[in-house]
Amino acid sequence: MKALFFFSLIVFSLHVQAQKPRARDIGIPFEGTPGPYNAITDVKGVEVGYSTIIAGQGENIRGKGPVRTGVTAILPRGRVNNPVYANWYSLNGNGEMTGTTWITESGFLETPLMITNTNSVGVVRDAVLKWFVDHHWYQEDFWYTYPVVAETYDGFLNDIYGFHVKESHAYAALDSAKTGPIKEGNVGGGTGMMCLGFKGGTGTASRIVKVADSTYTLGVLVQSNFGSKRNFRIAGVPIGQLLKDTLNYEFKKAPQHYRKPGDGSIIVVVATDAPLLPHQLKRIAARVPLGIGIVGGRGENGSGDIFLAFSTGNPGAFQREKFTKVVELPNDEINPLFDATVQAVEEAIINAMVAAETMEGINGNKAYALPQKKVMELLRKYGRVK
Repeated sequence: MKALFFFSLIVFSLHVQAQKPRARDIGIPFEGTPGPYNAITDVKGVEVGYSTIIAGQGENIRGKGPVRTGVTAILPRGRVNNPVYANWYSLNGNGEMTGTTWITESGFLETPLMITNTNSVGVVRDAVLKWFVDHHWYQEDFWYTYPVVAETYDGFLNDIYGFHVKESHAYAALDSAKTGPIKEGNVGGGTGMMCLGFKGGTGTASRIVKVADSTYTLGVLVQSNFGSKRNFRIAGVPIGQLLKDTLNYEFKKAPQHYRKPGDGSIIVVVATDAPLLPHQLKRIAARVPLGIGIVGGRGENGSGDIFLAFSTGNPGAFQREKFTKVVELPNDEINPLFDATVQAVEEAIINAMVAAETMEGINGNKAYALPQKKVMELLRKYGRVK
């Protein structure tokens, strides 16, 4: 028994060591209490999977690469087809999230939620439909559905007009989805993204919330590709301005695009097990920009800032013919969930940047990782940490 205990301890230790240091691990302070994984997967039933595509280097040859992209899949109840109450909100609409018209109309998210690059929304959407057929997602002989697929633009590091995301990559993201701790940084749809002057990508965080006599979990996943370096802040410290002379992006060959500082996008998915109805989830999604604003987002004209919130509460709410009863959290008790949303969004963005590594892409273009040592020196200088 003692040997088994020590073996388990070693396995646990190796698992912890395998995880990259996150923002809290290096000492960045945040408000709120996270769940066990500090991830969207702290919400019971939620699973996340990735397909990451990294290949080639040097000059961009359209159709051949270099490739720096991928797909992220979020399954609200895992591989169970049981729609969840949902709603969405757009701070600035220079982006895409398919399927939102029906979410507004019906109040339900009926499919997994996928995130990829701007030019791969169509192929991923079609792949989800085929995946449904192959996995017998719907039991009816006749069905229709509207996959939800969102995007951010990775064309400064990735051969985005080479269309490298294929049906198999969407399948891989869906089939690899799991609960527990999940990877961050240069993974999945976030692989080739940049954020607030440095390398960005995929990030996640969660909060445990006490509402009256009940305890709920709220989790967030971001695909972070937005913002100007000049506005970048951590714990109120103007990190971007203080690091203005630090390399952030380096373009060896200027991309054939018109780009202003602040252009980019962020997709945010909020999950909770609190029993919220669609109108309340709209209110949750509308609080996401407050967390983005804390770190320096401004919802610039060239940014697609689109957010979706869903609740795994009321698991029997979706019915085609039967009447059903649901539980609703009183509006007067929703404020702790607003706080949790803002806190988790802020931390998820910083987690994405802490995990992201320097990446060189097409034509030698490079996005540099956040200089963690310098950041912590500045936080100490400004009295945010000891």
